[in-house]
This record gives sequence, structure tokens and C-alpha cells, in this order.
Amino acid sequence: MKLKSIFLLVGCNLVVAIASAQGLNALATDFLNTLDPELKSKTIFTLDSEERLNFNFIPIIRKGPTFHDFNDEQKQAAMALLRASLSAEGFRKTKEIIALENVLLELEGGNFKMPDGSGRDALNYHFCVFNDPATEQFWGWRFEGHHISFNFVGSSGKIVSSTPSFLGSNPAIVREGKQKGKEVLKMESELGFAMVNSLSKEQLGKALFSEEAPREIFTTNKQEVTNLDPLGISYADLNKDQKKALEKLLMVYLDNYESRFSNSLLDKINASGMENLSFAWAGSLTPGKGHYYRIQSPEILIEYDNTQNNANHVHTAVRDLTNDFGRDLLKEHYSESHKH
Repeated sequence: MKLKSIFLLVGCNLVVAIASAQGLNALATDFLNTLDPELKSKTIFTLDSEERLNFNFIPIIRKGPTFHDFNDEQKQAAMALLRASLSAEGFRKTKEIIALENVLLELEGGNFKMPDGSGRDALNYHFCVFNDPATEQFWGWRFEGHHISFNFVGSSGKIVSSTPSFLGSNPAIVREGKQKGKEVLKMESELGFAMVNSLSKEQLGKALFSEEAPREIFTTNKQEVTNLDPLGISYADLNKDQKKALEKLLMVYLDNYESRFSNSLLDKINASGMENLSFAWAGSLTPGKGHYYRIQSPEILIEYDNTQNNANHVHTAVRDLTNDFGRDLLKEHYSESHKH
């Protein structure tokens, strides 16, 4: 089945209706119940397994079944779970990033190959579930493939952790072919440039930490973010319009998540204080050359990097510095359980 058909199987209105009638646990259980025993054994892992922390965003050999393994019913149930786990905007970006695999296949002439002989493939995105959502209080699931990694932890029918998360786009802007002009992560780019170019010379002196952009985001696929000191200009050193611009850029990333989780993450940032946010930049101040920016606070780290392929290849990541993989929440839960 073609990619377009997969997403048509579960339209936005249908999924919204399903999600409102069922908790996330029920959607995950429904998905698992469509799988035969062999496929289910390839899908489910324990929440404390090493595999749950084994996230990545490059083309590699992964565990978990893909769209290739699913029949229509299974695809529909899998996509219902994904749609309910993201916002409409996050779901749109996910679909369009997957579709870029077909663009790369055409641009590269099918020459890209992985060790198992597979190449660019819009069906090669993997589903893994951690713990049984029907019986366990805490469970998780992951949707992952080239340029996408979403790592969720759920409890009581809702998402309690959605990080680390990664979205990338290659090409950042499609230069030729049927999708010419397509720019999946357009707001991340445009609002970043608007923010840095709003700074005065003195402010830019604080924000710009390097004339050259890093080749890759600093956090890559590290399981824990450590020793990454805040850089750049603080929220307190911005004027009123610049503060609004930084908040708007922040929300471009938070709005990828399901609304309840997005709001909870924003509440956590607000509770600490927006004045603890910082904005840092490296590289070119205009499109077409390598550039990078970072938004950071004690609670959150957002990275954007566009250096590869002549600065037409974007990587973005969001890390919850207090609860990546739901670690802190699970630690608190197990600590309370042991007391009893």
C-alpha cells in the first residue's frame, strides 16, 4: 500500500472521534490486539528494557515492525495511536517528513543503501510498545525511522512524557520535482532567523557563540543530556517584542505535542520562570549557509541545526531536561511504591 493510502485510512476527523472516546491506553491496546502472536512478540518490550532508550534518527537497522508488516486494519490502528499522541501540526510534519523519503529516493536515484540492502523507504517506520498498556500503570511506545523519533510514556490514558523527540527534513526545501518548494520545517527556520536578526549589535554579541555552526545538534541521540551549559542571551536581556518572538519560537516546538502534554510542559517552564530561558546562535545570519540555534532553560533544551547538504538539511530535537523518557516521573513512582 502506498504512503498516501496509509494516512487516508485514518482521517483526522475519525481519529479525533476515536481519541475523544478512548484513552491512549485503549488505543494502544486496540493496536496490539490487531497483531498476531508473532508480530506482537516483535512489538512489545518491557518498560525497563535497554531498547526503550535506544532511540535514533538516522537510517539504521531497527527493532519493531513497520508499515511493511501491517495489513490495513493494523495500519489503521497504528496510525490512530500516532495521531492521538501528537497535535494536528505534529502529525502533519510527521506525514510530510515521511513523504520526503520518496523525494530522496528520486534525487539519489536509488543509490542509497543500508547494510541490509534496503534504501529510502516511506514505509520503513517502526512501532514499539513498552509494557502492556492494558494492565500496567505506566507504559510507553515509540514511533521512529529516518528523521523521526517520538518516545512516549503513558499513564491513566494520557501522555506523561513525549521526549526525547526529533524531527528532521532533507531536503529542508525541495528544489526540484513534484514537491518543489515544499518546506516541512518552515516556521522553525523563519522564526529562528527573525529572532536572531531582531537583536541589536550588543545583544548579538551575547547570543552568537560561534561564527561557524556545528555539524550536528550537540545532543545527537545521547540517552542523557549532561554538561551542556546554557549559552547565548537571556530572556531578561530581550525587549518586549523580542520576548514575544522567543515565546512564539518556543511554541512552534511545544505545539507538535498532544495538547495536554504541551500545556504541561509549558506550565513547567513558566513555573521556573521565562526569565530562565536563553537563546543562542551559531553560524550564518542569513539562509543558505550553515546555522544553528538553541533554546534552553533548566527544564527544556531545543536544538535546530541546518548545515548539511549546503545548509538544506535540518535537524531539530527537544529534550525535557527534567523528565526525558519519563525517567523522573518513573523514579518518583517506584520510590513511592517501595515506601508502601
